[in-house]
Amino acid sequence: MFNTAQHCNVKSDVLNELGSYSTSSWAWFAEEEFTSSLLKCSNMSTPGPNKLLWKHLKIVLKNKICLRNIIAIVNTYIKLDHWLSHFKISLTIVISKPNKASYNSPKSFRPIVLLNTLGKLIEKVISDRLQFHVITNNFIHQSQLGGLKFKSMTDAGITLTYFIHIGWIKNMLTSTITFDISQLFPSLILKKAGFNLHVVYFFPNYLVNRRTHYVWNNFSSHFVDINIRVGQGLALSPILLALYLAPFLHILEKHLKNLNLQVSLLSFINDGLLIPQSKSFETSNSCLYCSYNVTLNLLTKFSFLVEHSKTKVSHFLRLQGGFSPPPLDLSPLGRPSLSPKDSWCYLGFTFYRKLLFYNYVDFYTNKAISTVKCMKILSNSTKELNPHQELLLYKSYAMPIALYSFQLWYYNKTPLSYPLRILNKMQRRATLWIVGTFKMSLLMGVEAITGLIPINLYLQKIGGRSQLRVHFYLTTFFDLS
Repeated sequence: MFNTAQHCNVKSDVLNELGSYSTSSWAWFAEEEFTSSLLKCSNMSTPGPNKLLWKHLKIVLKNKICLRNIIAIVNTYIKLDHWLSHFKISLTIVISKPNKASYNSPKSFRPIVLLNTLGKLIEKVISDRLQFHVITNNFIHQSQLGGLKFKSMTDAGITLTYFIHIGWIKNMLTSTITFDISQLFPSLILKKAGFNLHVVYFFPNYLVNRRTHYVWNNFSSHFVDINIRVGQGLALSPILLALYLAPFLHILEKHLKNLNLQVSLLSFINDGLLIPQSKSFETSNSCLYCSYNVTLNLLTKFSFLVEHSKTKVSHFLRLQGGFSPPPLDLSPLGRPSLSPKDSWCYLGFTFYRKLLFYNYVDFYTNKAISTVKCMKILSNSTKELNPHQELLLYKSYAMPIALYSFQLWYYNKTPLSYPLRILNKMQRRATLWIVGTFKMSLLMGVEAITGLIPINLYLQKIGGRSQLRVHFYLTTFFDLS
């Protein structure tokens, strides 16, 4: 699994369709870049093979002489196009995933990679610098919402919801087909992104000749070569993935426009989404088939391996009555037909064809209620939490769980009777626990005693704050509107 991309090569002529970007200069690293990255590192992280904790490294780098020497070494790495072999050694701990019927498949286990602490810090600094460069020269495609700072799964969910509502305003059916890239980084070309030649030649050395040894229960293996190019857990993985996907998305968009296919793109990490809009299922399926065929051909040229078992088709419409759309026939492509379902799970969000998020609200509200119940264990017979501490726990842990990605279902003119009823039930349980009063107490009364504002007013407050964020939405949004 790790080495399946080792001998894959990209057809370099495919990049000829990509426009050129001006080469930017690469300034040497400064002290502020290291100190700012180091402050964000948690002292609770598990150390790597060198057993060095983040708190130890923070103490060492308080010494200006040590910090300047490390910066000088890192700048030399870039100048000499070399990444130290000591940083390429990792420890991989294999743990089993819970509640699996069988553990005969590698997918039933999760590898946790522990890396060299100093190497992780250097990679974090390089990652921040790479992100700055690609954002300034617009190399990253506008549909990419993963692997970049200030963009999250919530943004991807909001974007898809926006597409669907815009289609409904025009009385159009919105359809989606997903493609999941299972193997990445067969090679990497940074010169097209406008990087300095020292950076371009640094990564061929950085991406190869890595080694790890596996630990599973009491078993410990010898060192194994893992030329997977970019290993799991590396701070550079998200930005390098975004860099490698950007040319693919730019060229795919150009191919779809040349074929006059009105398809929007959405990408989060390795999950791609093709979104056509039309008046009928037949037109939508035809557009889905053509765009998916173009996508597969281009993925092959880039040596991406696609996990076809995760390809799903969905349709979103508000019509009442039965829902029986025709299946999407992919047999000419050597793939089975795909039958749309009434619901579809994407990035942890469950989308129903009418965009009703009732089950989604139920799921996270029940998790928050379970969290409140577990908080009672924190008190014992000798010492209890005071109301102020209980209120702080509820606001810090339970409420963020219940309102995770609330922007998907809380927007203008949306019916809120069901979500508010469920959320009020959660808040009532919490306030009764904090105040310690009777169950018959009125919710508004105990909310006033605990200092909690009603949940509907709280949603208005955080909803207004979330709109202050600057979202770089796709240009197709404006075309659709």
